[in-house]
Amino acid sequence: MPATTRIRRWKPLALATAAALAGLTASTLAAPPAAATTTAYDTTYYKNAVGKTGTSLKSSLHTIISSQTKISYSAVWNALKVTDQDPNNSNNVILLYSGVSRSKSLNGGDLGDWNREHTWAKSHGDFGEVTGPGTDLHHLRPADVQVNSIRGNKDFDNGGSTVSGGGGSLTDSDSFEPRDADKGDVARMILYMAVRYDGGDGFADLEPNEKVDNGSAPYMGKLSVLKQWNEQDPPSAFEEKRNQAIYDTYQHNRNPFIDHPEWVEAIW
Repeated sequence: MPATTRIRRWKPLALATAAALAGLTASTLAAPPAAATTTAYDTTYYKNAVGKTGTSLKSSLHTIISSQTKISYSAVWNALKVTDQDPNNSNNVILLYSGVSRSKSLNGGDLGDWNREHTWAKSHGDFGEVTGPGTDLHHLRPADVQVNSIRGNKDFDNGGSTVSGGGGSLTDSDSFEPRDADKGDVARMILYMAVRYDGGDGFADLEPNEKVDNGSAPYMGKLSVLKQWNEQDPPSAFEEKRNQAIYDTYQHNRNPFIDHPEWVEAIW
């Protein structure tokens, strides 16, 4: 399969111009909207979605990405050793939230191990580890056992106190804020899940909302914050390579928000 070619078309930002005239510094500005992109898949994989917006775009993407090869939960272990391999050390994986490079062999449940983090907490919709949403690699990432436990099933939002070993992540009683380098990744994984699982295949209809502490309801917050994170932390080379590996080797579907981060704003 061809590698994704990303061409950004930056749009003039009236906000930035006005702010400059007002003498504001760049740090006071919100992140600009994600740039429009063109990928090698636009005329093939995404051909029925390109040019659409809103519910029409969401529906088209759901149909596209629902064509998917599902894997078992036990198979996720070995898959993550490939999708999340440290580009500088083939014996290790990069852990979500902490950014730590850890030996692939240290997968398990003990202190110092890494395990399978469900970014969309499996209790939010009560899908557990069932083949489908419970095993979807587009939201499963290796994470330090202790950090994963601290995150638990909390929604995502800004603020809180420092997470020990979390690489700069923060948490409070009802939310979790990943380190800056993972914020966009988290946003795009959550929104992928909301498009992929719409209640039509026997699983819960997963949706983002503006709440935290959603508990077992099939919702994940906080949408406005996730949208900000998508803008502030664009897809990295690591994230794009991961998307490609899932597409080529495992599930044969893609996370459209890695290929087209601007589609987040186009839908929500």
